[in-house]
Amino acid sequence: MTRLKAAVIGAGWWGAASHIPTLAGRPEVQLDGVCRLGPEELERVRAHFGFAFASQDYRDVLARRPDIVVVASPHHLHHRHASDALEAGAHVLVEKPMTLDPHEAWDLVARARRLDRHILVCNPYQYLPHVANLRRLLTSGEAVGTIESIACSFVSVTRAVFAGAEGLSKWKTTFFRPERSTWQDPAQGGGFAYGQLSHALPLMLWLTGLRPRQVAARTVDHEGVDLCDAASVRFEGGAVGTIQGAAAMPEGHRTLMRLVVSGSDGVALIEFDRDCCEIRRHDGRLLGPVVLADEWVVDSSRPTHALVDLALGRGVNASPGEVGATSVALIEAMLRAAKGGPVDIEGMDP
Repeated sequence: MTRLKAAVIGAGWWGAASHIPTLAGRPEVQLDGVCRLGPEELERVRAHFGFAFASQDYRDVLARRPDIVVVASPHHLHHRHASDALEAGAHVLVEKPMTLDPHEAWDLVARARRLDRHILVCNPYQYLPHVANLRRLLTSGEAVGTIESIACSFVSVTRAVFAGAEGLSKWKTTFFRPERSTWQDPAQGGGFAYGQLSHALPLMLWLTGLRPRQVAARTVDHEGVDLCDAASVRFEGGAVGTIQGAAAMPEGHRTLMRLVVSGSDGVALIEFDRDCCEIRRHDGRLLGPVVLADEWVVDSSRPTHALVDLALGRGVNASPGEVGATSVALIEAMLRAAKGGPVDIEGMDP
């Protein structure tokens, strides 16, 4: 069987810790090209994982015409790298956030459609067990009827990522240590909203099918970098919602990811960090997936596996570019609103 030629652009700490080992474990995949800055670091990752080719210039990697490309470069480079990868004929998985600019995100969606390529965003929650069925129940109205409100909370183990110089304790043993600028420079998408709500918001939008229209927000900042974010959202059709996120969970604990979805027929209580889902309806019925212990522990390899499967003509894209682009628009609107009042999102659509 001819194997898929895989390339990785941005072989930093997360690329080397997650994406590359996942690709290497797939017998259908050949590790063809890898790109990162720093000649010593580049040679280290090439030799360790057995890539056929390595270059500090991502264009050299794309010139080899890979079948699939993982873009795990710093946030502000995602559009350039992903758009060129699509134009080179590859199916693309781009790390979250999809981009920093919603117009650039929607440009990637349009390119993928024009070129008949898959584009995925690295949002692993959508690939967990029972989530597809939960989405069906919520979007069909079977769960809570017409959705009228939603509360989304996300508290992750990231304070050391966005503040201070030490970073996470686990970084001491990873293949590479990330650059502080990736996470602490607002011009490059540093901060909790782009770095972490880019997990929670796609999940919220994917599960409910809601489209945000207007946002009011506030943030708590540390040296110009947001550590906590809160927003009030009006969705298309009249539903309202709240979003709360914080870099506050101590190391050694699971990230808190919870949704409360209320509608005309009941309420859904969804707690990913507790492996718990209950749908309580006014007609007395209790619905919802029965989640076993640890079934909702996040497996970050799932989007990478999905990229391979889609390129092979099977599987499902549960983290599509359309949801990623809408999430980018919502994040930008939140950060703008925190500085100057409510922001309309309509102008950020394609």
